[in-house]
Amino acid sequence: QVQLVESGGGKVQPGGSLRLSCAASGTIFGINIMAWHRQAPGKEREQVAYITSGGSTDYLDSVKGRFTISRDNAKNTMYLQMNSLKPEDTAVYYCQAFISPYSDFREHDYWGRGTQVTVSS
Repeated sequence: QVQLVESGGGKVQPGGSLRLSCAASGTIFGINIMAWHRQAPGKEREQVAYITSGGSTDYLDSVKGRFTISRDNAKNTMYLQMNSLKPEDTAVYYCQAFISPYSDFREHDYWGRGTQVTVSS
């Protein structure tokens, strides 16, 4: 059984910062790509950023230069450092990971339950 648990969400003023964490636990042999997604009220879910096992990254255009994705492979944990936050960043943020529970390298797609980020004065 694999679980992803997000933490670090909250309410912050425009221009502020938050750091989200996503910890994977359970039966894990390897973790390939990890990603952050978000869904604002009334909008479709969108991918914010992803990071490969080797550390390659990519970002949604609207967050480039403000958000930084990283991971600690030894801790099976991914982070999202969010700076210069804007009201339009308000959303529930979800983590996703492609995990091989066993040495057969078969990957499964796992999602966390989400953490709320609210940017408001």
